[in-house]
Amino acid sequence: MINSLPLFHRIKGQKVLVLGNGEAAEPKRRLVERAGGVIEDDMQRAIDEGVRIAFVAFEDSRACENAAINLRCAGMLVNVVDMPELCDFTTPSILDREPVLIAVGTGGASAGLAKHLRLRLERVLPQSLGDLAKALFGGREKLRARFPDGADRRRALDEALREGGALDPFAAESHRRVDEWLSGASTTAPGRAETIELSSPDPEELTLRQARLLGEADFVVLDGEIPEAILARTRADAARISPAEAGGMTAAGLTVVLRFRDES
Repeated sequence: MINSLPLFHRIKGQKVLVLGNGEAAEPKRRLVERAGGVIEDDMQRAIDEGVRIAFVAFEDSRACENAAINLRCAGMLVNVVDMPELCDFTTPSILDREPVLIAVGTGGASAGLAKHLRLRLERVLPQSLGDLAKALFGGREKLRARFPDGADRRRALDEALREGGALDPFAAESHRRVDEWLSGASTTAPGRAETIELSSPDPEELTLRQARLLGEADFVVLDGEIPEAILARTRADAARISPAEAGGMTAAGLTVVLRFRDES
């Protein structure tokens, strides 16, 4: 279970209320402006005009609490700086590879931790990642024409974008290979099956290869009582089936058999 629902909200050209001044408020103003929003600093005007999002950054905690209550009653989603218990939403640390955005959040637990996780990711993700996304977007019609079936299209992309694949996102030159890949991707990857013997209910015990397989699987065969924490690592749209349902089944794409016997 996750404690927050991650969303990317478009605010370009829209007003966003930012209350307060100084070091706490200024980063929120910059964030709103960076996303194309229009700063509003008058609380009553924001309420009258139906502004939907508010940042509160007063130095006085009681003033923050009062403002949060009034704004929430007016129908706004509220973020109170350094007071997560008063927040409807929190702001993550953002890694920008436009149009790719990676947001690292801790639910308000530690902005410092989110920042340093983002800094680590900055070092390993190439600056050209956004160019890869744009190239894939530009080639979507050609990809649909070559793979009319959605499942075939997804499998072709999975094969290309996997670690070491033709369009590996971690490879700096992948964006230059999209046209070549689209011209040569004329066959569907054959179906294959992999088996993962789980030794622990802890997803941290998964190997990198096992985690990748779960993220790519089209079908997941549940052999035993598979812990929910492990199932959370599978693709959301992967079909979950029993061993009986899988018997004799021949399927395109990747089938992963998950086996777990709790001997505790």
